[in-house]
Amino acid sequence: MATQSSDVDCLVVGAGPVGLLSALLLGRAGWSVVIVERRPARYPRPRACTIDHEALRILQGAGVMARYADLFEPSRGDRGGYQLRNAQGELLRAINWNRTAESGWANTNGFHQPDLEAALEELVGALPTVHLSRGWTVTDLVESDARVDVRMVAIEDESRSRTVHARWVVAADGANSTVRDRLGIAGVDSGFEADWLVVDYRPIVDRPWDAFVTQYCDPVQPATAVKSGPGRRRFEFMRPAGMSVDELGRTETAWRLLARWGITAANAHLERHAVYTFRGRSASRWRVGRIFLAGDAAHLMPPFLGQGLCAGLRDAQALTWRLRLVQRGLAGSGVLDTYTPERSAHVQEIIGEAVAVGRIVCETDPVRAAIRDAAMKAELADPERLTVEPPHPRLGRPALTVPSDGADGRLSVQGRVAVGGRVGLFDDLVGGDWQLMGWEVDPAAVLRRTDLDWFAGLGGTVSTVSTVSAVSTVGDGRRPGAAVDVDGTYQRWFADHACQIVLSRPDFYVFGTGSVQRAAGLVSGLRALLSPSTSFRQDSVAS
Repeated sequence: MATQSSDVDCLVVGAGPVGLLSALLLGRAGWSVVIVERRPARYPRPRACTIDHEALRILQGAGVMARYADLFEPSRGDRGGYQLRNAQGELLRAINWNRTAESGWANTNGFHQPDLEAALEELVGALPTVHLSRGWTVTDLVESDARVDVRMVAIEDESRSRTVHARWVVAADGANSTVRDRLGIAGVDSGFEADWLVVDYRPIVDRPWDAFVTQYCDPVQPATAVKSGPGRRRFEFMRPAGMSVDELGRTETAWRLLARWGITAANAHLERHAVYTFRGRSASRWRVGRIFLAGDAAHLMPPFLGQGLCAGLRDAQALTWRLRLVQRGLAGSGVLDTYTPERSAHVQEIIGEAVAVGRIVCETDPVRAAIRDAAMKAELADPERLTVEPPHPRLGRPALTVPSDGADGRLSVQGRVAVGGRVGLFDDLVGGDWQLMGWEVDPAAVLRRTDLDWFAGLGGTVSTVSTVSAVSTVGDGRRPGAAVDVDGTYQRWFADHACQIVLSRPDFYVFGTGSVQRAAGLVSGLRALLSPSTSFRQDSVAS
């Protein structure tokens, strides 16, 4: 048996978007990373097809959007872009996917997953410390105090094996995670499950759609229509009672179901059709020592809100900034204890919302469907219920935040600013892993030099944003500059949160807010929470 071994900072299992992003974020920080993937080549077929503003900001920070922004098609359409309609085509509910989002990008976007994976793989391939190894599967993991020994074998020749000694392991190996199963981690089921046929096609001649996504709540045949990226469209059809999964998955079934919508072989190219079981589920644990679950390995959700991949990209961002701080000695290992509770509660809320929409869409009893339709149409008479917001979960507890009138643990903001004669998004022009920002006040003015230096060592920036050119310090906490709020984004955000300053984390969630006089307290509070002596018990960082 041929055996090889190697030592790395991190082993990432799975080369989907979550695994590739994790490797990219760590590799950009100089980490040595091996990505192991059982498939010998990238999977060429569509899967996830919607991505939100927060995920695009994450990709922006990883260098994706500067080169590949054209891969994403923003949501447009009447009544908020996301509609639920009954069998007669009457509007039942609209979700505002066209709203102005916090992160500087369109609230919701369509995309083709193989294109995103190709972009991520290209960026990963340019990093000298990251290696992608395809055609291997993990067979065993043994952890010691300082590392995890991961044994794997070649898919095509099990006589070939290798062992990777990694300080950390990120398991992003999908819904059927080998690592999760090896660790014996159980799943928590939502109780929702339904078989659906997913049909992806390329229209020969595209036609206008009323909405970016339409859920057809037809008890005879529930269906979904999605704009799935530039030049691509998707329909999804629930399996009717009495139809086998085998029949649902046939090509002739796909064309027959599409025909109702005027889609035929004469005006569309069928790209893929596959049967999926939509379900909501999450892992009971996301961490075992130095091994972490991320993406579908940690959670599954029905696709009715288009949040599955978004949640996985949030996992990658939330986990990697913690690992980077711990490895650099800038934080104690206790910060890793907040990964699971923060992310698990956040994703559980989204799963719950997605399951709730799924139960509406999947109703097949005509009497209950009629009652549902009447109740939802009655809600439309209330202007405040006409168009509802997508979910905006708060991080779970305990969290690495400080109490701030409910703003802590919520998503922070990014808008366009003007700096030094250039106009662009804040992260591109000012940036910073940790961002301490004041609205028409200068947080640096109340910070001691030692605090500024320590904060800069974290990769933090201190800035002022204003309606007019103002003093701003960026990078090392001392350089002068100016950040002008181009579109009023920051003025609205600070007014809505009744604060003068905000300290945002590397995953763009609010650490804390307050008046300018609280700036020193926020920085010292962060320093204390990153200390090796801090324990993140349920009651130790409550807010």
